[in-house]
Amino acid sequence: MASPVREQRAWFVYDWANSAYSSTVVTLFLGPYLTAIAKAAAGPDGYLHPFGLHIDPRSLWGYLVSLSVLTQVFVLPLMGAIADYGRRKREILGALAYTGAAATMCLFFVEGSNYLLGAALFLIANLTFGASMVIYNAFLPEISAPEERDSVSSKGWGIGYLGGGLLLALNLAFLSFADKLGITKGMAVRISMGSAGVWWALFTLIPMAVLTNRGAQRALPAGESLLGVGFRQFTHTLRRLRRQPRTLLFLAAYLTYNDAIQTVIAMAGQFGSDELKMPMEQLTLAILMVQFVAFAGAMLFNWISAKFTAKRTVLGALVIWTGVLFYIYLSVSTAAEFFIMAALVGIVMGGSQALSRSLFSLMIPVGKEAEYFSLYEITDKGTSWLGPLVFGLALQMTGSYRLAALSLGIFFVIGFALLSRVDIEKAALEAHDDAAADLAG
Repeated sequence: MASPVREQRAWFVYDWANSAYSSTVVTLFLGPYLTAIAKAAAGPDGYLHPFGLHIDPRSLWGYLVSLSVLTQVFVLPLMGAIADYGRRKREILGALAYTGAAATMCLFFVEGSNYLLGAALFLIANLTFGASMVIYNAFLPEISAPEERDSVSSKGWGIGYLGGGLLLALNLAFLSFADKLGITKGMAVRISMGSAGVWWALFTLIPMAVLTNRGAQRALPAGESLLGVGFRQFTHTLRRLRRQPRTLLFLAAYLTYNDAIQTVIAMAGQFGSDELKMPMEQLTLAILMVQFVAFAGAMLFNWISAKFTAKRTVLGALVIWTGVLFYIYLSVSTAAEFFIMAALVGIVMGGSQALSRSLFSLMIPVGKEAEYFSLYEITDKGTSWLGPLVFGLALQMTGSYRLAALSLGIFFVIGFALLSRVDIEKAALEAHDDAAADLAG
């Protein structure tokens, strides 16, 4: 069996691998690219009409992100229960990662007015990405002690930003020389999106070789399927959360404020491209800057949390996030102001998410990691549903990106109020008592 330090390093590499999808596809290229394709496919009235619906092409991306997470609401909890029951987390992680990577590679074939193909591939990629993160996060309590959880989680996020940033840098260089190579900008964007899938698949080989499964596989009851057992175990998880009210309150807080965080990340590229008319090279440079600033931010917030506790640090980050939304509404109208906004986002992004993950890991009964993280993952790292829906509706009704961004502020306010009421130490004791009750039973 691999040593904990070696496993931690391999665990970091999966964040390095999949962050290329988050930064290159979700944050930067696919939103503006799919919006342009959707505009080309719009009817004489300027709207799309898939399956009889009436959709503003500019709102399509927000609706797709929301829809992708609604599917995760049903799939991810079952995936977590199945992973905990079967004790094959590593194998499930690999299957999900390579399915998502393959769908990402196929984005290369999206062109012309075929926005439905792009939509379908994104839904597959985002579903499997989110499901793989359930399994990935479930390894955290197994490879790190409680006292090092903040540090290990922050390093994982930070290294992930470096990996995503490195591929973005390579894609930026490629875009800059595309004309000299005789490659159109559209083709360069398609190649860049496909490269994220290749990157994801390649570096996933390392955690697949090093991470180990723990615990003996339990035999299925006679006549039962793994899916059926997983569904029952998921419903059991929801019932047992009533015995952990503080963990449940933390989940409510996290699912609220992180929904807004993910929406800002996912919609930033579309805002810069469609509202500010920033060229793709300039937009790529801004998102690239975010990756490296986010690495520094994750390390900075880890240091701050050691001084003021992780909970207080996250609360402070939520105040900054709210300020960023007001800055977007009042001031961001030039490329220079977009870069300032991106830097602010980068500083608070990594720290608020990494510390939230480590806090939640303290509230999980032993042996139920994937089950619990499946609920947590519903709005984690690149995925959210209510925020993009609110953003898309606000944009369609008002026609204003700024009002749509400002509407997300309510998520941070509610999330702050809920998180401020969570007693982390008592939540950890509830998880310990719950696990002890299971053993006694």
